[in-house]
Amino acid sequence: MTNILQALIFDCDGVLVDTERDGHRVAFNQAFAKKGLNIEWDVQLYGDLLKVAGGKERMHHYFNSHQWHDNITDKDDFIKDLHRFKTDCFMQIIESCQLPLRPGVARLVDEAIADNITLVVCSTSNERAVTLVVERLLGPERRSHFKAIFAGDVVSKKKPDPEIYNLAAHQLNLEPTQCVVVEDSRNGFLAAQAADMHCIVTTNGYTEQEDFSHADLVVSELGDPPNIQVTLESLKKIIVNK
Repeated sequence: MTNILQALIFDCDGVLVDTERDGHRVAFNQAFAKKGLNIEWDVQLYGDLLKVAGGKERMHHYFNSHQWHDNITDKDDFIKDLHRFKTDCFMQIIESCQLPLRPGVARLVDEAIADNITLVVCSTSNERAVTLVVERLLGPERRSHFKAIFAGDVVSKKKPDPEIYNLAAHQLNLEPTQCVVVEDSRNGFLAAQAADMHCIVTTNGYTEQEDFSHADLVVSELGDPPNIQVTLESLKKIIVNK
């Protein structure tokens, strides 16, 4: 089998945009307030909750660990409704362009487009929110070059389960060993690894202390000039050298 880079696959939150602390966390708190819930997730608590992948799953975990309100008759419906409020709040944050792309993302996407590398997004976050991030912050021209966006409930098991990466490989006819995934968390890294894909990690404040000892590369960011840390050529070398 020829060792060539076939596809570059991005996670969304923490990879394309550093959304967790000042995006999703804020949106969760806004949704709690709109629903009259006396709940606020501070920065430290939200960091702990990030160990649970998926927004609805994160809320289930929180309420199971604390206390469900007595007037809740259907927990699943309650969480789905609350998550819709949260997604609307998050999308308003993205629409307002309060959160920028992480350094190097647009540059690396442009390098992949120029070299005809398949571009994909695989995220456990809500599909509407992920699509908006790609369309609004990367722009419609770059968005048009993405082969697919796999997000939200398109799979039944969230990361660290590899289901979303296996789905992308199957539907797009990708050879896993010729794909490089860009992740920011251990859950994401483990999912990519279990799917037999190469994985580089761009850490953030929530994930920099996690164990990425078996990742192909770990950096603080992809980087823009003069601080470029990852290029398309360096990703190609990862494939060739394996």
